[in-house]
Amino acid sequence: MVKKFFKYTAYILVTIILMVNLFIVLSGRYYLYSGIAKTYLIGETGPGIYDLDVFSVNPIPKSTVPSEIISSESQKSKLSGAENDYLESIETRALLVFENDTLIHEQYWGDHTIDEVSNSFSASKTVISLLIGIAIEEGKIKSVDDLVCNYIPEFKTNGREALTIRHLLLMSAGFDWEESGKNPLSEAAEGYYTSDLYGLVTRLRIVEAPGKRFHYQSGNSQILGFILEKATGVTLTNYMQHKIWDPIGAGSDAFWSLDKESGDEKAFCCLYATARDFSRLGTLLLHDGKFNGKQIVPAWYLNEMIKTPELTTDDGVTNMRYGWHIWVYKNQGKPIHYFRGLKGQYIIVIPHLNRIIVRLGEKRGEHYKIPEKEFKNASFRALNNERLGHTVDLFEYLNIADRIASKSRR
Repeated sequence: MVKKFFKYTAYILVTIILMVNLFIVLSGRYYLYSGIAKTYLIGETGPGIYDLDVFSVNPIPKSTVPSEIISSESQKSKLSGAENDYLESIETRALLVFENDTLIHEQYWGDHTIDEVSNSFSASKTVISLLIGIAIEEGKIKSVDDLVCNYIPEFKTNGREALTIRHLLLMSAGFDWEESGKNPLSEAAEGYYTSDLYGLVTRLRIVEAPGKRFHYQSGNSQILGFILEKATGVTLTNYMQHKIWDPIGAGSDAFWSLDKESGDEKAFCCLYATARDFSRLGTLLLHDGKFNGKQIVPAWYLNEMIKTPELTTDDGVTNMRYGWHIWVYKNQGKPIHYFRGLKGQYIIVIPHLNRIIVRLGEKRGEHYKIPEKEFKNASFRALNNERLGHTVDLFEYLNIADRIASKSRR
């Protein structure tokens, strides 16, 4: 009986393997081999924040003159039991809070340490936007209204001729791109595991009129990465190192994941760095593009970057959540700007409080939804529409940082 069971089980497994292989070959989705090898065959079920060694990478050397992180004596203050339980429940790995350029709280969980680098996922999209601003200021890109086809000739065909950099920055290109971290057949999954990012994005079709609807698609960011390379004549990694990483005094090496050895950077994700170095990116935003008094990103660009043009959204409200590759929470007139990545990677900048929060982890909260019982309450909707598109854990981090800051001032 046992022998028959194992024989039957082996038969089923072989059949499944043959069917999967047949599907991959017939569909041409060869990236699935990479996805399987880099997840299931190493005991994972999907992308993780510690998968640096799984992919080829380009290193970004730390700054030649690392900037100092100033810490207050009270920064070791403990979280409340409820706060710590909440953060542990969503597998937080790092939480840093800065106020007035001083580190007032720093805490790590699990095996994560002060020197650990982890994947920022889509938080790197905001870095791409910062680099676009620098390239415009340098004259390497004329403006955000430049046509994409001026840099990528493949876009001169199939109705893509009118697509601009602005459309890409606003996630309003209207591509036939499925943004799904759960569907292995989505373009987002293919982008993560493919060895041909350029081929993937240059094959994209436009299925909606550009500039009309905010529709989050990582393909926009990847094309911006290729535009930067075409415009500057250097790799994304090289440009990042010389224009941002070295000037902000990064204290550790960073890494950018590639689609293959000596290949292209995954501009839509996969910049790996330490929590402290991620905070330096937040400092750059907090101080209007300056770091230690030196202008790195043009202030005019940041001013435009955080605006939220009137586009329609899937929630049926006007866009109040997204600027030029940066998330914006209106916060009743006291806006908060932040980088956000899969599984809850956040660099949160709160200008009116002169505060920065860095949260890294392996889970994040659900997207905010207006409670059904309040759906017809016009005043409630007016107050809470601005929360749509954001995740509920964001508001928890804001509250926790408020308490930490209040305690540190006592």
